[in-house]
Amino acid sequence: MLTRPFKARLVCLAAMVGLLTSLSTPAVEAASKSDITKEQFGALSDGTKVWRYTLTSGVLRVRIITYGGIVQQLDAPDRHGHRANVVLGFPDLNDYVTKNNPGPYFGALIGRYANRIAKGTFTLDGRTYHLPINSDPNSLHGGTKGFDTKVWTATPGRTGDGVSLRLDLTSPDGDMGYPGTVKASVTYTLSRNLLHVDYRATTDKPTIVNLTNHSYWNLAGEGTGSIYADKLQINASHYTPVDSALIPTGQIASVARTPMDFRQPVEIGARIRDNFQQLAYGQGYDHNWVLDGSGFRPAARVIEPGSGRVLSIATDQPGIQFYSGNFLDGTLYGTSGHSYRQGDGLALETQHFPDSPNHPNFPSTVLRPGQTYRTATTFTFSVL
Repeated sequence: MLTRPFKARLVCLAAMVGLLTSLSTPAVEAASKSDITKEQFGALSDGTKVWRYTLTSGVLRVRIITYGGIVQQLDAPDRHGHRANVVLGFPDLNDYVTKNNPGPYFGALIGRYANRIAKGTFTLDGRTYHLPINSDPNSLHGGTKGFDTKVWTATPGRTGDGVSLRLDLTSPDGDMGYPGTVKASVTYTLSRNLLHVDYRATTDKPTIVNLTNHSYWNLAGEGTGSIYADKLQINASHYTPVDSALIPTGQIASVARTPMDFRQPVEIGARIRDNFQQLAYGQGYDHNWVLDGSGFRPAARVIEPGSGRVLSIATDQPGIQFYSGNFLDGTLYGTSGHSYRQGDGLALETQHFPDSPNHPNFPSTVLRPGQTYRTATTFTFSVL
């Protein structure tokens, strides 16, 4: 069951994560109080307006568009206080509409089901459901018109020491083959040096739900080149191996003595070309790690040595998908005007496991009427 009746505790824990991180690294002081502004980012072909909200905390600036709930830009300071955009993305709406799905899903909210479902098929309560195949032979990130392609309804707000943007979306029964009318809401809250993301969903019929954000990070700055020199730590002793179609085999394997071991900080590029079948399947890292522990806890940490920027991720989810940007091929041009090539960004998607509905030994993603799907993730920025 996915009910999580502890929003207040999550916010307190998120604040604690930010405090602990700031205590362990030099503090970055806020230059001004938090604020939120709104501007039009364009319109779809049917005339639907898309808005961009800019959230500022004095330390960070985050730009979110209502199309796909996309984090379009996130500016963070380096060790000298110089800010740079550290997420990959596009400069205009047309690129997001025409190139982001199928494609990289830069910055988008993913649903109804993040990651892959084998052959686009799952069975729930004795009934089999069929989903669009958009990553042959599988269904990926909710199908051809997942949550990343929808225009969400936005409600700005303020917290005690920050600003927030709540995004709401109703997905009708049968949307992309999924049963039940699902009402989803995602709230981005920016406070000082952390971005907290709170996810909720309800349904009127039994269904499956697995939501995440698909931002790509380059802590040296978007468009500056490879992330292979970044040091990555993932708090996971196990991962879920995949087959050649990148579907979990059902095994939960130890990371020990393999290139999948990130329990201590390791350069991402140090072992990415090792003779290891899992890396060959993914053309690099594109796997789900089984996070150690339970509850809201540290999940991963990325250190960019040149700038000193550090990204710490905490979540209550059981897994995190680390993707090393293997399929970026130089054909996409980002907000800086530079092309994105293999390894130019990394994604760390907090989630339930891929293809969970087809693996009874994986944590359940079933959501039933009367239950509330609730999960949270915090991204905390600091410097070394």
